[in-house]
Amino acid sequence: MSKIGLFVGSQTGKTEAAAEEIQEGLGGDGVVTIHKIEEAENSDFEKYDNIIIGCPTWDIGELQADWDGYFEELDNINFSGKKVAYFGTGDQEGYPDNFMDAIGILEAKISELGGSTVGNWPNEGYEFNESKALKNGKFIGLALDDDNQSELTEKRIKTWVAQLKQEFGV
Repeated sequence: MSKIGLFVGSQTGKTEAAAEEIQEGLGGDGVVTIHKIEEAENSDFEKYDNIIIGCPTWDIGELQADWDGYFEELDNINFSGKKVAYFGTGDQEGYPDNFMDAIGILEAKISELGGSTVGNWPNEGYEFNESKALKNGKFIGLALDDDNQSELTEKRIKTWVAQLKQEFGV
């Protein structure tokens, strides 16, 4: 069994593509198993001590549809003792008042359920007004904006993956 479970929802394919890059950077499918949230079972989360959550912010600060449909199920999962990292895709120029809100919403819920957040990311280099994903001046996870900063995505993923390797101990 792999060491890390990556749970992803994707509307346009950008978040899923980022998930695949993250999987590859962490060592491939022998280390990271990708689970599409629309197909996930609660028991899938229980298999891992290290979890990555990927979700784009959709519409005006909302969860992607598959995550929205699964959100209440999270209450039935014990995240105690689990390290959880988050990444999201969004548009900081088109939606500056709720950039990366989706991962902020998920992180708040999973933290309440015992998950320990890892993978914080600096907010330098972004231009936005508000975000539910900001805590103590940093994003609670990797923020990707392929709409406006696609040239930075690959480097950001590589840097974040190196950070996660240390935080997850893999």
